Amino acid sequence: MTETLIRLAVSALLIALMIGVAAWARIARPTSPLDDASARDLLAGEFPGLNPDYIWIAGDGAGAIARAGADALVIYRLGDSWVARTMPWRLALQAPVHRGKVLLKLRDPAAPMARLAVSGVTPWPPQSPAEALAA
Repeated sequence: MTETLIRLAVSALLIALMIGVAAWARIARPTSPLDDASARDLLAGEFPGLNPDYIWIAGDGAGAIARAGADALVIYRLGDSWVARTMPWRLALQAPVHRGKVLLKLRDPAAPMARLAVSGVTPWPPQSPAEALAA
């Protein structure tokens, strides 16, 4: 009976250790917010050969939408990495803003929605005359 209790205690301890390691492994490493230069670098790596003529950066720096011809190049942070997708620019301009976030419906079951923060400094859709010409 004592041997059974010892085995049970050791098993419980090992299970608790595995749960602790799994919880620790899911902690994302900090990533710095995007600025124009880092967004261009990230876009160049994810979409080689495409040269965006306009980049909108989310209010919190956790994503960006770039215009390259008729396409919108969308990048956003997920955990400690970046997700990159494309969508038509005209659909990106029509994306609704709900609770301070642009909701971009992507055509990808693995990443169906991108939510990018909007602020007074970075409204969506773009409002300046140069941005309107890009539309």
